Order: sequence, then C-alpha cells, then structure tokens
Amino acid sequence: MKYALLAAFGLVLLGATAFADSKAEADIINGQGEKIGTATFMEEGKGVKIAISVSKLSPGQHGLHIHAVGKCEGPNFTSAGGHLNPEGKKHGLESPEGPHAGDLPNLSVGPDGNAKTEITTDRVTLGEGKNSLFQPDGTALVIHVAEDDQKADPIGNAGPRAACGVIKKK
Repeated sequence: MKYALLAAFGLVLLGATAFADSKAEADIINGQGEKIGTATFMEEGKGVKIAISVSKLSPGQHGLHIHAVGKCEGPNFTSAGGHLNPEGKKHGLESPEGPHAGDLPNLSVGPDGNAKTEITTDRVTLGEGKNSLFQPDGTALVIHVAEDDQKADPIGNAGPRAACGVIKKK
C-alpha cells in the first residue's frame, strides 16, 4: 500500500512537471529591432492559449500567423519563412481547404497603437509532433501590416511583415 501511494505521488509530480514545461514566450520586435511587445504560449485543455501584448503598431486589423522558422531578422522578417503548415492545407480560417496550422485571427490594434488579446488554437502544440511550436528550425509569431482576409492563399493579402517574435521554451 505504501509503495502504491508513493508511485501515485510520483506520477502526480511527473504530470505537474510536464505541465510546467508547457509554456513558451516570444519577444516581439519591429523592423528596426525595437522590442514592442510579448506573447506567451500555454497548453490549455485541447489547445494552446496565446496571450499577446504589443504597442507601436498602426491602428486597425493586422494579419497574425505562426511562421515555420524561428528567425526574426529585420527589417522585413522574411527569415521567418512561410506559415507553419505541416499538413499542406490552404490558407485561411474561412478556407474550406484550410487552415494552415499557423493561421490565427486578426490582431485588432487600437487608435493608440496598442493591442492586447488572448487567442486559443487547437492546430498547434507545445508538445512533440509535426504541429509543435518547437520544430528543429524553430517557429515565430509574425504580425503583418494589413488585415488577413482569411481566404486568399498563401497569406490572406495581409501584406508585408511589421513585427516578429521567435517562440522559445520558457
């Protein structure tokens, strides 16, 4: 009985440790290399909750995606590659042949240039596998200059990249 209790307690500790490791973060920079915000990623239920806080962006809607390479070299951030899309789907949350794993809702920036939001997606994970945010080449969160129409392939007419953050284990 004593050993069974110890084994159960050990499993609880292992589970707590695994949960504690299920976090990531990204420092978001603009094209001049200035830090303009942060994003945190946490496994929650059957998805990943992304909490974003940014400033110094133009007001309005901005395309927001997880890109397939963990590099944010300004000023245009093309180093982050394309959207995370391990299943080869079409772009857009409204696409019948999509979406990419890295497709996210638009980021709404207020008149003051600030945005704070939380998004949950079930298309990525902080665990292992093809949809993991911890790919061998890394991943990055990218904010585009324009609104994503959520349909047009490959980037939803979201325009150039305005900001980028490499996603790292926390």
